Amino acid sequence: MQLMNLLNLFNSINLKNVIQYLPDALFVVQEADGKILQINDKAAKIFELDKEDLENLNFNNVVIKGMELAYQSSLKDVAVIGGAAVNNDEFFVELNATLLDDLYFITIRDVTAMTNVLINAEKSGRLNKDKNLMLSKLAGDFKSPLQSIMGFSQALADGLGGEINEKQQKYVKIISKNAADLYDFMDKFFEFTSIEAGLLTTSYLVFDVENLIQNVIKSFEPQLKQKKLSIDFDTETPINKAIYSDENILKTILTHIIELSINLTELGTISIELSNPELAFVANTGVKLIKNANDTSYLQIRIVDNGVGLQENEIEGIFEPYTQLDKVNKKNLVRTFSLGTVKELVTRLNGTVWIETEVMKGSAFNIIIPVEKGAVAQDE
Repeated sequence: MQLMNLLNLFNSINLKNVIQYLPDALFVVQEADGKILQINDKAAKIFELDKEDLENLNFNNVVIKGMELAYQSSLKDVAVIGGAAVNNDEFFVELNATLLDDLYFITIRDVTAMTNVLINAEKSGRLNKDKNLMLSKLAGDFKSPLQSIMGFSQALADGLGGEINEKQQKYVKIISKNAADLYDFMDKFFEFTSIEAGLLTTSYLVFDVENLIQNVIKSFEPQLKQKKLSIDFDTETPINKAIYSDENILKTILTHIIELSINLTELGTISIELSNPELAFVANTGVKLIKNANDTSYLQIRIVDNGVGLQENEIEGIFEPYTQLDKVNKKNLVRTFSLGTVKELVTRLNGTVWIETEVMKGSAFNIIIPVEKGAVAQDE
């Protein structure tokens, strides 16, 4: 240690001259009573006091519980963080102490800026989680009135409240559609905040991934029929169909992506492909490979449409809803909250997701997740 090497020169070099050239503020303090014997100019500058004034103080008067921190630092040979005060203004310091011949040699750095960043980051994270938790609990209170508006407007349109004229019918349909659109947005928004708040629990089991995908496709039959689209699900590729993952989470992921592909596509076919990607490719996507991984440890799901695709400025931050402030509109927000949910859920499954897209040529959504019990157990 540089400080220890300097101490070996004390017999031939004046101590006061040595400490002036150290890169940090330095205090020489008596172990017995905490009295400050010497300091350098950097110490006086940090604490905004004359050297003579500081050298007449106890170290505990300079750094809160300073002697206790010095003892901990010297005992464990580590830096410790403490509080200090200058003219009643508190700040944070990093303290390193070495005990030699009943004297503490203590170096100090002002780390207020760095510490404030960490404190604010922790506080922001805690507040963000509390905010999302509150929003999740209020989801029903927001969505219930919309359900009532949707139900009653549909009843009026069906004539259950009596005959209405053509103009009234038009207004009722507008009310019903806007309420449905708002409900869809609120549903995706609250789903995302619920996941961010950590309310989602995982439940891993073995299930048939092909059967899961077939059920998800079946749930979209009305939308596919309305837009005259079809989904081509390739079941011929030889893979292990029995996978170990969270079935409900994967179902939600696929539901969001297929819904988005349908929205982006006006004519043609959406295809779904399953494969076991090579381990080198998996590693290149950023997924952490587990020990003893093999060719069937990971599953790639690729959903491809030939729709309108997404523009380059739409791709940036597409998985991050709160980065969309410069392009706020209903369509972008619904899509981004949906994909934000996908990103959070795929991450929960220890996987990765990305989009390949080209305007007027379509989009490909790719998911890679571990699907073997050993692989998941190591990542949990």
